[in-house]
Amino acid sequence: MSKIQRAILSVTDKTGVAEFAHQLAQLNVELYSTGGTAKLLRDSGVAVRDISELTGFPEMLDGRVKTLHPKVHGGILHVRGNPAHRAAVAEHGIQPIDMVVVNLYAFEKTAAKPGVEFDELIENIDIGGPSMIRSAAKNFRDVAVVTSPVDYAAIIDEMKKSGGELAVETRWRLAQRAFATTSAYDSAIASTLERVGKNGRGFELHPEAGFPQTLRLRFEKTMDLRYGENPHQKAAMYSDGSGKGVANGRQLQGKELSYNNIVDLQAAWDLAQEFTEPVCAIIKHTNPCGTATGKDLLEAYKKAYEADPVSAFGGVIGVNRLIDGAAAEEMAKLFVEAIAAPGFDAAARERFAAKKNLRLVEVTAAPKKWVYKSVSGGLLVQDDDVHQLKESDLKVVSKRAPTAEEMRALLFAWKICKHVKSNAILYARDGQSVGVGAGQMSRVFSAKIGAMHAHLPVQGTVAASDAFFPFPDGVEEIAKAGATAIIQPGGSVRDQEAIAAADRLGLAMVFTGVRHFRH
Repeated sequence: MSKIQRAILSVTDKTGVAEFAHQLAQLNVELYSTGGTAKLLRDSGVAVRDISELTGFPEMLDGRVKTLHPKVHGGILHVRGNPAHRAAVAEHGIQPIDMVVVNLYAFEKTAAKPGVEFDELIENIDIGGPSMIRSAAKNFRDVAVVTSPVDYAAIIDEMKKSGGELAVETRWRLAQRAFATTSAYDSAIASTLERVGKNGRGFELHPEAGFPQTLRLRFEKTMDLRYGENPHQKAAMYSDGSGKGVANGRQLQGKELSYNNIVDLQAAWDLAQEFTEPVCAIIKHTNPCGTATGKDLLEAYKKAYEADPVSAFGGVIGVNRLIDGAAAEEMAKLFVEAIAAPGFDAAARERFAAKKNLRLVEVTAAPKKWVYKSVSGGLLVQDDDVHQLKESDLKVVSKRAPTAEEMRALLFAWKICKHVKSNAILYARDGQSVGVGAGQMSRVFSAKIGAMHAHLPVQGTVAASDAFFPFPDGVEEIAKAGATAIIQPGGSVRDQEAIAAADRLGLAMVFTGVRHFRH
């Protein structure tokens, strides 16, 4: 190990940097800094020298050039154990720099600003920072590179215990973080600038520029999971760092989340977000076995449970409201693996606390822009299916138009059917699912199974189909079950046969013009 004697501090994220610098100074580390960081440190009572005192040049070009100098990079990059390197820095009066504390211009934050101008984007591309980080990380055996405030406390603790030194293992860990930092930073810049085009007004960022030529993904591992879908598969969960969505949900209690729990929580959360009124979705193996709306969550849960009390056992619940004590009291009667909600009030937390294994996850809404699916040798990428259907979008194709009650039920059923694995047929009343036919190879089989598994009367329900009917037999099976109206995309070469069957059987039928396959 070698002692830290001289450090450069130049940070955009100034969280904790003043206290960190104060602790370094107490360990007799000579501090150099730039611009706003230097001012903050001085205002905090920390003795610090300007980087211009080290280089002999002032900061210039509106701050574009501060640390791009041989006395900075020579001080960082020379190998202490190399006699030729030592002779070179001595000849040119270059002092060793043993620690670089740098984090970068907030490019991603700038790019996310509504209406950000191109020139502002360009000015927020850090040059000196990544250069210093890479120099220090390359020479990690002699130089410590610190890119995140989360490391400050551990570094100070180790230096105090070792007389101002850092172990090479620590330096290597910091270097690994540093290279990941510059890689992510460059990726963010490249991905953003790929959405810039030139027009008559100059260069302009286009937020909806379509899919990039090169897909750059950045996710940080948040946890190793016990296993994947099955015990022989390894698994982990990664976060996009947004603090939103299921991957960033706050687990309030319960056993460790499993891979399947997380997948089902996402399915439950997605379905719950389809509704503005209080809703409860009970999910089993990513399919909704019971979904209902109500005047409050208690009523919504009771109706969702009533739809399929057998399949609800061991399921996952998703809601779109804060869970109160009354809803929690009812939910706690059922064995449930996990619950996703925007929040849980004190009474709900107290009631659920008795079920120590129940996983409660507090989720902040985060729309998914793209959906990824791995295939051998690559990825499939698509827009998320966020289509919202309005009554005015519907085309009545049968002789009989739906009644007002049927129309409400059809629109309700359509929202849920979107979240059922294809081929999907869903029976429902207004505000309550009744029977779900999921994932069958034949649409007519889905129609049969949805009715067969229903725990509530199917007579008088409506039916939703995620795709068109290729033959009239599916329509006939729905009528046989007792449904009175059908919502479906249309678009089959045999649409007229399906419509004729609906007319013959007295059903109302509407076309959406939109398909919701879910594979």
